[in-house]
Amino acid sequence: MGLEFETASGQTPLEDDEKEGLLVQTITTRGELDELEQLNIEHAVEWSMKRKLDRPRILTESFVKELHRRMYDEVWKWAGEFRRTNKNIGVDWPEIPVALKQLLDDVAYWIDHGTYPPDEIAVRFSHRIVSIHCFSNGNGRHSRLIADILASHALNQPFFTWGRRSLVKEGEARRAYLTAIHSADEGNIAPLVTFARS
Repeated sequence: MGLEFETASGQTPLEDDEKEGLLVQTITTRGELDELEQLNIEHAVEWSMKRKLDRPRILTESFVKELHRRMYDEVWKWAGEFRRTNKNIGVDWPEIPVALKQLLDDVAYWIDHGTYPPDEIAVRFSHRIVSIHCFSNGNGRHSRLIADILASHALNQPFFTWGRRSLVKEGEARRAYLTAIHSADEGNIAPLVTFARS
């Protein structure tokens, strides 16, 4: 199989056995893969808009996995399954369920107690879930879509615009997003909240 290409800044490389999970064997370039994944993600976005999703459902491990599966099930065999290898980012893979449960409980607490404004709750959720890095691929896109779903279905907010450009390809929007992520990593969430609404 010919999946040999450079990863963009901030992207996590796939292991060889993860690459073997590609369902469309004719894909050989990053551009072809990105296009196929984007089509699959659009189906997941449409699915999420047509569903009545409440907070108790969204804030579960099963929903986190289901959303990833719906985003990537036409591309990867392992869509919706937690990664089984360590990466250059994220918790050690055996710790994913515990770290995710702590996050889901924290988000429920933030909502119940009004700890942060609604946009900040959703963006903090996105930032923490991507830092756990539950899946082998697609964590950034998954984190943004699940934040959109939480914002729109549970917090009565519109979907975020996330810079109004693709964050998959190198460019100004991706650089601004990664800069905001790094600020959030250092404890300053404000630039990421601002970017999410830009």
